[in-house]
Amino acid sequence: MIALVIATSIAAVVSLFGTRSLIGVLSERGASQPILQQNAANARVPAHQHKAGTPTMGGLVVVAAALVGYLVSHVRAGVVFSDQTLVVIGGVLAMAGLGLVDDVMKVRARQNRGVYWKVKGAVSYLMSLGIATVLVVTTDIDTRVSLTRADLPGWDLGPVVWVLWAGTIIFATTNAVNVTDGLDGLAGGSALFGFIAFTGIAFWALRNPSIYGAVVNPYDLAVLAAAFAGACAGFLWWNAAPARIFMGDVGALALGSTLALLALTTNTQLLLILICGINVVEAGSVGLQMAVFTASGRRRRLFLMSPIHHHFEAMGWTESQVVIRFWIISLVLALIGLTLPAAAKPSFNYVPVTTHGGVAYVSGQMP
Repeated sequence: MIALVIATSIAAVVSLFGTRSLIGVLSERGASQPILQQNAANARVPAHQHKAGTPTMGGLVVVAAALVGYLVSHVRAGVVFSDQTLVVIGGVLAMAGLGLVDDVMKVRARQNRGVYWKVKGAVSYLMSLGIATVLVVTTDIDTRVSLTRADLPGWDLGPVVWVLWAGTIIFATTNAVNVTDGLDGLAGGSALFGFIAFTGIAFWALRNPSIYGAVVNPYDLAVLAAAFAGACAGFLWWNAAPARIFMGDVGALALGSTLALLALTTNTQLLLILICGINVVEAGSVGLQMAVFTASGRRRRLFLMSPIHHHFEAMGWTESQVVIRFWIISLVLALIGLTLPAAAKPSFNYVPVTTHGGVAYVSGQMP
């Protein structure tokens, strides 16, 4: 437990002060996020022109702070590195690198599109498959899919199908977080709740292996999740509205891939729909909008604008209202995802004990 506190605290402090320093460095170099302009062709675009000039690529500090917190926590005796966690870190750095390339291209071209989205989508999907392949080949990751309970029937997908399944989850979650990153603090705050949930899940897996099955060194995964939670918290100090810095694709792709990989390594990928519920809704709104628009011959839209956070802005909600309300929804869904596995099986065994007054029931050992 102390290692979790160390990881969270160190990551939060490094992120808090590191982000402040990065704001100055990026501002001096003019590394700001291009803002989509309102015009006759896109009159529904929310008026965000006041954000022009805000530095981007703050995700660099989030990733660095999380890694510092994770590494420092290992000075504690008994906290050991696991092969799965190291693969996760490698995958996160790879995704962050792709996001960094996209951010640099945006800044240099002074437009809000970096790597052409089809190329970026193809590359990120291939990278996701590569990360999943490395997990299967180099670690003892569980290739079964079940509802978080090792003693419930599950489906063993086998290594090949599991790679396709896992790669799709990594790709989808990464892009869902990227889609969510459109308002100040929205993506960072929702990711924070997700990392808190995975910290609890991984720690619970350590104490209750019968619920989660064969998770390789869940304590190390809990430390990594805690470190990313702390890094997000420190970053939100500067990213909350009005944002002094944006995380950029380097941050969104890193956070999304981390959440997906934590779900895969703890074998709770089916809970990802709840834990990353806001991201699912955001990405789903884009898909539904495109489907309705295409099916209607490009005449109708389901939402005033997608992703859905812009729909509510167009309805008259302020940016802060959208973000705070989405945070509340995200927190509730993350808590449900956190508590669902624990509720699936009693935390205590109740053993009858005979007393002078009859029969009493007392709690037994944790399973």
